[in-house]
Amino acid sequence: MDIFGKIKEKLTNEFIDIIEWLDYTDDTIAYRFERYQNEIKNGAKLIVREGQTAVFINEGQLADVFEPGTYDLTTQNLPILATLKGWKYGFNSPFKAEVYFVNTHLFTDEKWGTKSPITLSDDRFGLVEIRAFGTYAFKISDAGKFIKDIVGTDSNFTNFEINEHLKSLIATRFTNTVGQANLPIELYAANTTELSDTCREVMSPEFESVGISLEKFYIENVSMPEDLKKEIFEYSRIDKLDLDKLTKFKTAKAIEAAAQNEGGTAGAGMGMGMGFVLAQQMGGMMGGNTQASPQQTAQPIGGAVPPPMPTQTLYYYASNGVQHGPVTFEQMQSLFASRAINRDSLVWKQGMAAWASLKEVEELKSFLGGNTPPPLPGQ
Repeated sequence: MDIFGKIKEKLTNEFIDIIEWLDYTDDTIAYRFERYQNEIKNGAKLIVREGQTAVFINEGQLADVFEPGTYDLTTQNLPILATLKGWKYGFNSPFKAEVYFVNTHLFTDEKWGTKSPITLSDDRFGLVEIRAFGTYAFKISDAGKFIKDIVGTDSNFTNFEINEHLKSLIATRFTNTVGQANLPIELYAANTTELSDTCREVMSPEFESVGISLEKFYIENVSMPEDLKKEIFEYSRIDKLDLDKLTKFKTAKAIEAAAQNEGGTAGAGMGMGMGFVLAQQMGGMMGGNTQASPQQTAQPIGGAVPPPMPTQTLYYYASNGVQHGPVTFEQMQSLFASRAINRDSLVWKQGMAAWASLKEVEELKSFLGGNTPPPLPGQ
């Protein structure tokens, strides 16, 4: 090759474009390669690095898409663009086209949360409010669709711009999902993994519709008002504890409170009544002791046989529409003292034709207080 040929080759190579994007940021999703009047020389070299996709746009229309690799731009490598421009026999002059580089790596640790409380209906607690927050990860799965539907003409599109849209979408779909789940309210916080997987399945098709793949979705916390938490904890304890043990516990607390109210006759009366109940219960427990009292060990004199022990009356009562029992008179007294039942609670025992309120059962009226003897005769 003579000297003029070498000069010609050098000059020709100097005018061949190299189209590439070196991403020095962590948040850029799409970048438009800037050229003077968007002109690209024939035979230009396109370099698409790993984690990138190059998209050619012709007059607002999606043309060719290039995955990672190095390409010489000719009509063979640009079949869609060649069709749009009507190149029948190739091209030798510069052509105009917009080139977008799309970052296809995984964007992680993106935050989401409910801006306002979500109102749910629970069978036990009625209408309740919860909040939730967490993280998600996404990547661009269809660069052409993403450029056309989301980016538009933005020359430098960041994940901050798309995150506002994605967070609103997530909050809406999360609200719909938990509303349709119809779980007991305490299970939302206890089953975040299963709920996260369900939400991701529900949201993925909508993300895919704009060229985005929702790779991960996590619910980190589901919160609720403090007073509701206390009710749930109390309900769970009642559900797990034995009713008789709970009644004794509340009875002891009621006696302690009544003892502190020294000036109240009602408190003193309740304390005495509860004292008798506990004394009887303690006596029953002490009855198992091998060292019995003389009265307990005394044998009938002269072979006399004592009459049968009187049959203990057992009661049934209703609480929150649910039947409980049977319980003894002393247990009924404990339930009334601990406010597990009240004067209007329905009660039934053997021999009654129908359920009646506690205040209408003769022997139970003593729980209500205010019983005073009539005046002595002649006074």
